[in-house]
Amino acid sequence: VQLQASGGGLVQAGDSLRLSCAAPGRTFSRYNMGWFRQAPETEREFVATITWSGGSAYYADSVKGRFTISRDNTKNTVYLYLNSLKPDDTAVYYCAALYGRSLASVVHWGQGTLVTVSS
Repeated sequence: VQLQASGGGLVQAGDSLRLSCAAPGRTFSRYNMGWFRQAPETEREFVATITWSGGSAYYADSVKGRFTISRDNTKNTVYLYLNSLKPDDTAVYYCAALYGRSLASVVHWGQGTLVTVSS
């Protein structure tokens, strides 16, 4: 599965962004999908995941209530809506196809898209 992430950019604190991750091919709907992020000199961390059907979503405590993950299986695309952005949200955001919910269950990574939040 090839994953193509887009939508990052430079924004101010309090702004919003929408990240997209397209996965051309027929197998997209077989996977849970997730977003992870990695800030400079830190480990990659879980942000949000959504089940293959879109029926359930899970969030890191740090983004709960501000970020929303969704997917459109007809478009083979997963989205991450980032609201009320904070400077601490600055990171490279990676989309992933996974069987579970954690970083350890990732089977395919997309390239990252950089989100920079200025104060």
